[in-house]
Amino acid sequence: MVGPVNVMDVRSRAREALAPGPWGYLASGAEDEGTLEENRRAFRRIRFVPRVLRDVSDVDLSTTVLGREVPFPVLLAPAGFQGLFHPDAELATARAAEETGALMVVSTLSSRPMEEVAEAGGRRRWFQLYAYRDREITATLVRRAEEAGYRAICLTVDTPRLGRREADVRNRLEIPPEAMPANFAGLVDVPEGPGAGSAVAAQAEELLDPSLTWNDLEWLVDRTELPVVVKGVVAPGDAVRAVDAGARAVVVSNHGGRQLDDTVATIEALEGVADAVGDRAEVLLDGGVRRGRDVAKAVALGARAVLVGRPYLWGLAADGEAGVRRVLEMLRDELEGACALLGCPSAADIPRDRVEWRIRTP
Repeated sequence: MVGPVNVMDVRSRAREALAPGPWGYLASGAEDEGTLEENRRAFRRIRFVPRVLRDVSDVDLSTTVLGREVPFPVLLAPAGFQGLFHPDAELATARAAEETGALMVVSTLSSRPMEEVAEAGGRRRWFQLYAYRDREITATLVRRAEEAGYRAICLTVDTPRLGRREADVRNRLEIPPEAMPANFAGLVDVPEGPGAGSAVAAQAEELLDPSLTWNDLEWLVDRTELPVVVKGVVAPGDAVRAVDAGARAVVVSNHGGRQLDDTVATIEALEGVADAVGDRAEVLLDGGVRRGRDVAKAVALGARAVLVGRPYLWGLAADGEAGVRRVLEMLRDELEGACALLGCPSAADIPRDRVEWRIRTP
């Protein structure tokens, strides 16, 4: 029997493996899911313009992110509650990251403590941070990340409150003990029940700080010696302001379509952000990546690398560590083929003239 040949095949296996609650949490977006769908559709509106008679006998996929080499420009996006998808949760993801050399961004809401995830593997790792109402808790999380050897702090800024994820409300999503956010043990009592909607929404309401401002970003930059990455930017002006406040990189992201519906697709926002930031900071892209050729499009439009979330979580749900590893290998191999056919011997240097917009909006 032939195994999965692309990440959408893996998605089908993940759906078979998961109960309705966890699957709904993983698959769905906010409200009508327009942003979720548009993130993907926008990639299809970009066409390649290959160049020929280039020597592509040896395609180099490596690049650097914040000065550290990665073997290919695909990072594992932060994703909480991975215990919903597999018993090994983030530990399986970390081992797969170590085996492939991928950079993993570990969520504040991870089902395993950040220290255990660090021990499981992944020399290349960042810690994703939500700012909480209690700044001492936020400071404690940053200090723990520093002590555990994380290389950067990735501050998510697009979540002053949680978007309305109706699948979770319909399913009355609950978080079992083995999937609860482990980094808060001994720090705060995290709500366990779904309340009037979902357990994730109840926890967000309790913990997320809706008063987060640029002053808090500056506070974080001053608080840590680690580089700070700002995730959740789509407006060029916000990207520039983040860099002015000390961010070393920005991630063009709409939270995978899980926050405000009908938000601009990230691949459409990417070029404007990259042009505004220039060479002052690195720009990464999150949202809608399902193929290696999507990675090539993002690099051509100004991204240093991309982050993927759902695809590797599908792999985790379908086959644990081996599933995550297989998804990363699929994207890597597809990217190598796309670069060769584009006439680009380096994935870090795909010229802008290799892509064109067929039509910017539908």
